[in-house]
This record gives sequence, C-alpha cells and structure tokens, in this order.
Amino acid sequence: MKGPGKIFFASDFHLGLRTGSDPLDRERKVVSWLNGIAPEAKEIYLLGDIFDFWWEYKLVVPKGFTRFLGTVAALTDAGIPVHFFTGNHDMWVRNYFTDECGVISHTGPLTADFDGKKFHLAHGEGLGSTNTLYSILLWIFRNKALRRAYSALHPSVGVGFGHSWSLNSRLGKGIKLDYLGEDKEDLIRYAKSVLAAEKIDYFIFGHRHLEMNIKLAGGAEVIFLGDWVMDGSYAVWDGNDLGFFRVH
Repeated sequence: MKGPGKIFFASDFHLGLRTGSDPLDRERKVVSWLNGIAPEAKEIYLLGDIFDFWWEYKLVVPKGFTRFLGTVAALTDAGIPVHFFTGNHDMWVRNYFTDECGVISHTGPLTADFDGKKFHLAHGEGLGSTNTLYSILLWIFRNKALRRAYSALHPSVGVGFGHSWSLNSRLGKGIKLDYLGEDKEDLIRYAKSVLAAEKIDYFIFGHRHLEMNIKLAGGAEVIFLGDWVMDGSYAVWDGNDLGFFRVH
C-alpha cells in the first residue's frame, strides 16, 4: 500500500453494456477518471459489475476493454493497489486480472480498517435476500460443475449468450428500482446482521444502482455507490471523512 493518500470506491461501470450511454464513451470516462485520481490514490476499490458480462475461458478472454485493462495495469505497475470485487455480471473470472493486470481479486465481502475506521465492502448481490428464486439463480451461476460445462461452449456462443442475457436484465431494459425503505432493503437487512456481530463504521455496496448514504441507529452508515451507466458516482475516504462525488 502507498503512503498518505485517498482511498477511492466505485462500482457498476457495466463496461460493454449497450444501454444508457455509449459503451466506448463510458470506458473512456472510466479511464479518464482513473488517470485523474492516480496522483492522490492510495488504494482503489472497484466493487463489482465492472463489466456488464465477463466470461473468462482458460485460454481466452473477452474481446475489448483494452483502454480499461491497460490503465489498471499501469496503476498497479505504479504501486497503487487496485481491488476488484466480482459482481453478479462479472463473477466468472479466473486469474487473468491478477496475473496480467496485477489486481487483487475478491469474490465475497471484505472487512478492512482504514485510519482506525472499520469498512465492510461488497458488491451486494444476494446479501440479505429472502428471494428464493434469486438465491437459486446465484447458486447456478456459482456452481463449479455448471461453469465447467458452460466453458465447453465456443466463446462466440458463450459470450454472445451472456451479452444477450444481460440485455434482458432490468438494467439492460433501462429499469431502475427506487429505494425501498430501511425495512425492505436487502443490503440494509444484511448490514444490520453484520452489526449484530461486530462494530462497523461504514458499509459500502454496489449493485443497487442508487447513489445514497443511509445512517443506521448506532452511527453506522450504509453507502450505495450508484453506477456509471449514465452518470459516474464514486466515494472517497480522505483519512477523516467519506464523501460522494460525481464525474460528468
């Protein structure tokens, strides 16, 4: 880890998604942001759904994203730790990001201490959910045997189907869900369950495509990072305070 500096958090770039903003313009905006924060970044956390769909075969990686991947590799080469959390759109990673781009990969929640404050970080898919069908779907996506079977498909079929599937999601159709309230939000329910076992100062999640800061009883804060499909929202920890910012 570098010395004094800021820690940046962002999620849900959905690189490659052909809904909302132009996918190439979105990638360029992400790259510009990464290059802009590099001089003051101590660490960068990318909390899932960075790609709208990513299926990494043993010897083949998806076409595209050259600007983004090259920029991330340059950041890690310069000694800036970049953390990549898998999301529900890009959970099918192998070792390409770590071996070629130098990122630190996370497939589940992470609790970390920054300047004496405890942060709990995750993309958020499935956490706190009571939806049985969604839980079954995530089990299918994560099942190793089924993943091996899918990898037997030719990349043009496997990746093509994945992009088509993604376009049928709420995001692909341009549908956003409003904030449901503290009692009905899965991630708020999850945060409260974590707080019952340990003290956390900040929860930072992606997934919800909402840019929000919710304060819970006892002082903990839950941050939803928003997304980059149209805008570009992110959070910054400067050693004392956590703030929201937006790239236009």
